[in-house]
Amino acid sequence: MAKETTVKDKKEATRKPELEVAIPEGVTSTVEGNLVKVKGAKGEISRKFVLHNNVITKRDNAIIVTAPSTRKKDKAKAGSIAAHIKNMMAGITNGVVYKMKIVYSHFPMNAKVQGEKFVIDNFLGEKYPRKAKILKNVSVEIKGQDVTVKGIDVDVVSQTAANIEQITKITNRDLRVFQDGIYITEKDGRPVK
Repeated sequence: MAKETTVKDKKEATRKPELEVAIPEGVTSTVEGNLVKVKGAKGEISRKFVLHNNVITKRDNAIIVTAPSTRKKDKAKAGSIAAHIKNMMAGITNGVVYKMKIVYSHFPMNAKVQGEKFVIDNFLGEKYPRKAKILKNVSVEIKGQDVTVKGIDVDVVSQTAANIEQITKITNRDLRVFQDGIYITEKDGRPVK
């Protein structure tokens, strides 16, 4: 026999899913349509989201992301927006730190920061320097063979680290022999496998 659905079950099934992102102490936030601004001890981040019919609202000490329906795709989009907001909260309270390692065996490379550029001289004996862009509000420190990339926005910090890693990408050589480069070793305290 089939189970009869009650009015309460139907309401639960059609209710739009909501994801709640708690606002930590010491953080202020504002929501204006699809623009979310958060401000904390380390600084301020604002981000404009493409909503795809999702709704972002603020209630008490939380930011609520509501999906337009119970479809898996809609809930996934709402979850993605909520994850970005959580990353914004974590960045302004704790900051974001990526650690990298300079590795070479053939030619000693020299790395330095010149304004908004990360410059590598003598990579695999090349005559001309390789350069990577350091994005806004990101600081890069070089101590010996260690490179530290710091900031408050995880998207910008990770993109800067990726820019640095990509300029040492090796092509047209045997990768088993030429393993020189700058590699990400730690992302926000978690070692990279």
